[in-house]
Amino acid sequence: MIRLFAALAVPDDIGIALRARQSGVGGAKWRPLEALHVTLRFFGDIREDVAHDLDAELTRVSGKPFAIELAGAGSFGEGAEIDAVWAGVAENPALSRLAEACEAAARRAGLKPEKRRYRPHVTLAYTRRPDPVEVARWVQANNLLKSPPIAIDRFGLYSSHQGREGSHYRLEAEYPLG
Repeated sequence: MIRLFAALAVPDDIGIALRARQSGVGGAKWRPLEALHVTLRFFGDIREDVAHDLDAELTRVSGKPFAIELAGAGSFGEGAEIDAVWAGVAENPALSRLAEACEAAARRAGLKPEKRRYRPHVTLAYTRRPDPVEVARWVQANNLLKSPPIAIDRFGLYSSHQGREGSHYRLEAEYPLG
């Protein structure tokens, strides 16, 4: 079994700017620069043969290069159940189409449909029972976040490996756009 997801890499200059915002929430596990990305579709733990089929389907995804912008900040969960803080991605039809194409590729490879609504973001930290007031302060302090345009001319298939310090990601394949 291999844990896979499709994502857009965050360029180092944008990642460095995001890293500067990674403080102010006690006990947060802030993500390292190399882990910052915008998930297009999380596939989960899948068999190697299905991963091969998924790769073949993702090579069929087409689209033109486009640009995204990070905008705003937020968290997932409520109260003591908040489990992540993130930087948002401004609404973008091209990004939505790419995420939908990754979903379609997953279904063609035999994976179950994703039930959650797609909400593009960059996870900056995972939290476990954080102080909700600290999280609210962090969101308020970062809610005007805005990045310059980020050129997107490819997306990647990444594997996720659990370690002592959290998840580590490895690029398994890249798929150019255009």
